[in-house]
Amino acid sequence: MLVVLLLCSLLLLKETQPWGFKNGIFHNSIWLEQAAGVYHRESRRGRYQLTYREARAVCGYEGGALASYQQLEAARLIGFHVCAAGWLDRGRVGYPIVKAGVNCGFGKVGIIDYGYRLNKSETWDAYCYNPHSKECGGVLTDQQRLIQSPGFPEEYQDQQICYWHIRVRLNQRILIHFLYFDVEDDTDCLSDYLEVYDSYDDVSGFTGRLCGDSLPDDIISTGNVMTLKFLTDASVTAGGFQLHYSALNSTLSSSKHTLL
Repeated sequence: MLVVLLLCSLLLLKETQPWGFKNGIFHNSIWLEQAAGVYHRESRRGRYQLTYREARAVCGYEGGALASYQQLEAARLIGFHVCAAGWLDRGRVGYPIVKAGVNCGFGKVGIIDYGYRLNKSETWDAYCYNPHSKECGGVLTDQQRLIQSPGFPEEYQDQQICYWHIRVRLNQRILIHFLYFDVEDDTDCLSDYLEVYDSYDDVSGFTGRLCGDSLPDDIISTGNVMTLKFLTDASVTAGGFQLHYSALNSTLSSSKHTLL
């Protein structure tokens, strides 16, 4: 009788479990759509420059609010990984880790939680939540998709920071193909730029910083994740960019690519 009860309990747990693997990607079916509204923001002055009040203002300016611990964890479960501590709602600080590493997260997986901060004048980044504003960044798990600057084909706005975290199936790579590119050109791309990272975040795996109006060459990841960061300053704007990413078999050589 005890064995039967245990089997029934396991079957019920399996049926009601809200998360699991699908096509090699870790999904949370309940939060999948909402979690894409969680995104990382930093100050135009650089990393770790926002007080709690400023972090709330950054999220509020875009029509959102500081993410809760639960919303950040839901996003992490579908692949959201950022190696930068940021403010959450009610004055909490933490960051999401999907893949353990010695240089980020102290070798742990999960939300690296700094707890509720008594001093709200401490400066960190911010994690915002806005499920209705997906134009600027997000967690993307499609096999192929268009990504474009906010407002494209119109000119993008100033003072924006957008992150796209791309995650395809295990044992696949990502091909980035640019269709249009017009980002303010200046020496060393210090004003407006698109950065590409061959990693879960914008800490490691730096591939390049792009600006100007020349169409960049194709970029292929070494693994199944990439991060794109689009940043604009407070002055000149331009036409923006449009690119297409597609999943590739990881065994394909650079001389021959078959889109999936």
